[in-house]
Amino acid sequence: MKKMPDQWIYWLSELSKEHNDIVGKKCANLGELTQAGFHVPPGFALSVVAYDRFMKETEATDHVLKILANLKADAESVADTEKFDIISKEVRSAVESVPLPPDMDKTIREYYAELCRQTGKENLFVATRSAGPVSHPGQYETFLNVSGADDVVKYVRSVWASTFNTRSIIARARLGLKLEYDPIGVAVLTMVDAKAAGVMFSLNPINGDESKVSMEAGFGFGEAVVSGNVNPDRYLVDKITLEIDERVVSDKGSEFAYNPETRQMEYKELPLDRKQQPCLEDQEIIELARIAKKVEGHFGVPQDIEFAISGSLPFPESIYLVQARPESAWGKKKKESVLGKKTGFELLFEKATTPIKLKLD
Repeated sequence: MKKMPDQWIYWLSELSKEHNDIVGKKCANLGELTQAGFHVPPGFALSVVAYDRFMKETEATDHVLKILANLKADAESVADTEKFDIISKEVRSAVESVPLPPDMDKTIREYYAELCRQTGKENLFVATRSAGPVSHPGQYETFLNVSGADDVVKYVRSVWASTFNTRSIIARARLGLKLEYDPIGVAVLTMVDAKAAGVMFSLNPINGDESKVSMEAGFGFGEAVVSGNVNPDRYLVDKITLEIDERVVSDKGSEFAYNPETRQMEYKELPLDRKQQPCLEDQEIIELARIAKKVEGHFGVPQDIEFAISGSLPFPESIYLVQARPESAWGKKKKESVLGKKTGFELLFEKATTPIKLKLD
């Protein structure tokens, strides 16, 4: 593994999957895709060293420890969830009020300015995305359509603060880990002006058929599809012939879009004539399937891939990959033991982040 203990910020083009423990899986895989020639939005990554420096070189850790000292709650008790929630809000507010070390603040602004220069856009819209060394989808938080150097710095810090969300604190408490420290990487990624977006698997996740590519998509940004907040269109494509075997065009209801007036991401109801309109063209579906095959070939295992289709670029330059990770169920069954390749810590963390279920007599 490449060791860069002092460096804390990298261009995606400098990274590969070997940097997983340095910048987090999401950043490392985006770098790997970039180096392999796939179409990834340009951006940069902050390593776990950046988190460590922020927490230890500022008063952030002192604030966190002071607040956590008041926590008297049982992580296994549903009744105590509200106590964790209250503490979480206090800790996050405290962390988000702490300025970054001056050299870090300056460097992030310089990288953002260079990204603006590279893309030819002033105050470029970016996303600040969490990237843990161990993959836990949805564990931490992402902020979309961040614009301007001040807000980039602000929302990088907000991603770090999300390591103190209720779910994460409870998970660490269950595992007996330090509550005040959970280093993660951050991806600062150029936003795609998505007319449509979604997720695809380089197999059929229903039955594990590796001769198919399965995809779900909706209008607007992909978070709505990934989170399950819209009813997406569904497609199944033959990997060999690239023929579309199945097509389900759903009543999508709404799209997840940026509102320039409120500067917020919002769900916007679609006009009646668009609700049941396909969000992907056939040529896009086929090209996405072709890309999924290539990504799987590159990583050597079936992949779970998030994509976005730009509304301003011509096909096929319009297709971007914004995340790729190993498919978590069928793709491993043929190649792994019962425990698989996950470490004991990863298995414990999965158990710790499973919501508590009430048992009623």
